[in-house]
Amino acid sequence: MVNRGILLDVEMGTRPLNTFTLEERREHRIYRQMLQMQPHLEELFLSKPMEELAQLSKLIQKGCSNARADDTKGLKGAILDWIAPPGEAPNPRLARHIKSDRGFHHPQTGALLCPVDLDWSDEEVKTKLRNQEINTIGDQWPTFLFQNYTYDPEDPWAYKYIFTSPSSVNKEPRATKSGNARIHGMTRVTPASIAYVAAQVRFALSSTPVFSKTDRILDSERFYLSILELFEDVDEKMEVNDLISWWDRQIFPSSAGRMLNKTDTVHSKIKAKRAALMALSANVTGST
Repeated sequence: MVNRGILLDVEMGTRPLNTFTLEERREHRIYRQMLQMQPHLEELFLSKPMEELAQLSKLIQKGCSNARADDTKGLKGAILDWIAPPGEAPNPRLARHIKSDRGFHHPQTGALLCPVDLDWSDEEVKTKLRNQEINTIGDQWPTFLFQNYTYDPEDPWAYKYIFTSPSSVNKEPRATKSGNARIHGMTRVTPASIAYVAAQVRFALSSTPVFSKTDRILDSERFYLSILELFEDVDEKMEVNDLISWWDRQIFPSSAGRMLNKTDTVHSKIKAKRAALMALSANVTGST
């Protein structure tokens, strides 16, 4: 990604934007976002010979892989608490550390993973999904992505496509150390973060034992990219912005509040009052 990003950075300054593919523009945007998170990296990349740059790239990729593995491991057990009512366990029970009984083999995980264009209540569909007579692909989005697990083919945006937040997740923070968002200065939800979480949840619900973006059963890479493609579609900009704003209010309520009410704070009212008094004082002095 680093070598590719540097090359695209140079080419972006010499070629019209419309000559780059969607994938190239996405790769360049990810590279620039990484540099914004760690501004010193750009100078470091440009000052290193190719051999050292290749080693740096491997270290960054290793860090990404380790972070993803940590997320995958943590979600494996947690997801079971979210798909059942508070205080209850999935029925039949599911093992927290073994995934072979998940996916289409279990009524709850199967219902959540079932593509919206298939009917999970149809016993024939269930059997074919379990036996892999029907193979799902990344473009077939699962039911869990939609609010109330409801999809309307006549109006796909009707349910806001909000990647339903499990009601059993604790609302009050209990962490004793900063989360990844705070560590990296993240104050807003991004399209990539939503797509990433969706891919992780999909994997956690599945019976697939090892996460791989090239996995032919889950087709995780295509699933992830299909979500990003929706977010990048200029014709869907209004709905996408509404979705991002909704998630900002759920995940970063303080930041969202500041963005929405910058002129409605006590501090802003004090400043406005002071400005009015100073203007009145200036008018009085000028009239005398």
